Amino acid sequence: MTIYLDNHSTTRIDPRVLDAMMPWLTEDYGNAGSVTHELGRRAREAVDHARSQMALAIGAEPREVIFTSGATESINLAIIGSAMRPGRANGHLMVGTTDHQAVLDVADHLGRNGRQVTYVDVAPQGTACPGAIDPQMFSELLQSDTFLVSLLLANNEIGVIHPTAVIANVVCKSGAIVHLDCSQAIGRMPVDVDALGADLASFSGHKFHGPKGVGALYVRRRSKAVRIEPLQYGGGQERGLRSGTLNVAAIVGMGAAAELAVQELAEEVPRVEALRNWLWEHLNNLIEGVSLNGPPLTNSSLRLINNLNVSVSGVDGGSLLATVEASGLAISSGSACASASPRPSHVLRAIGLNDDAARSSLRFGLSRFTRKEDCEKAVERIVDGIKKIRS
Repeated sequence: MTIYLDNHSTTRIDPRVLDAMMPWLTEDYGNAGSVTHELGRRAREAVDHARSQMALAIGAEPREVIFTSGATESINLAIIGSAMRPGRANGHLMVGTTDHQAVLDVADHLGRNGRQVTYVDVAPQGTACPGAIDPQMFSELLQSDTFLVSLLLANNEIGVIHPTAVIANVVCKSGAIVHLDCSQAIGRMPVDVDALGADLASFSGHKFHGPKGVGALYVRRRSKAVRIEPLQYGGGQERGLRSGTLNVAAIVGMGAAAELAVQELAEEVPRVEALRNWLWEHLNNLIEGVSLNGPPLTNSSLRLINNLNVSVSGVDGGSLLATVEASGLAISSGSACASASPRPSHVLRAIGLNDDAARSSLRFGLSRFTRKEDCEKAVERIVDGIKKIRS
């Protein structure tokens, strides 16, 4: 049986989530937009309930939650939708050098089409918090025409948690809005969009034991209401921001997953963090030339509790991944969205690792389904794999 420790790429759907979804894939097949009959009204009620569940999980109001197909679509809608507002054809936006490729590619697209883009550097390896953004940099880099700053709340490769509330306070004074990519956060840390300083925030259901193909975009509608333009047109669903027939079953699943994540957070955080720390301790003791990438593991406010990223000197990560996969261990080297790329991780390069160190990296992501015996077997298989490669 495969030991799965690649939960930053995707997570196993929780059986309780699947149970919640099944009626909407079978007998309750109504369209949430067809409220002239009971099947449609029941579908609409199910979507409304899921919207409330998602809103409660992130400290928002239900009317501020827009359902999408996933975080990539949410990111596109947030950033491009903001850029399309009147007066922003030549405006300025800021993103981090270690942001997810979805954000970087959107920024690159806007840069090729008239907008100015600033890429904000992060702290290098060897500092107190590698990968973190210094809030002071925003005071220096903000411009009079800056309309948006996009921040990755928690990094999908090295787990660093950015001080978004402090940064948002600086950005807010300039009149710009803040988008947060929160894809990796739910179920691993508390998420409150107000406390985090978000005007827009992107989420993906499959990152917290929900189904694939569904996500959400938080759009602030209180106090400082945010306006964005839609990217697709049609039936006017989701307050006109995301037209198209709603995927009721997936939305129900995302709502159920969000509710479970919040309910079990207090219990799961210390358990998963302890397993992650055990995993690092044993890898560090048993493998010569292993080093930790990213922030220290001793402070959960700086790093996701389920994340571990290491480099193994003299060992090619791709070769090791193939070796341990043959033994039934699923881990990764860098982001799943870029795993087919021959280039080393842009995140590890941004914190100052050379190509060899970046290519020798291994990323572990634990979840609510990870057990001690999984970590024990993982260490055994990695140690055996390294011995084979080095022999």
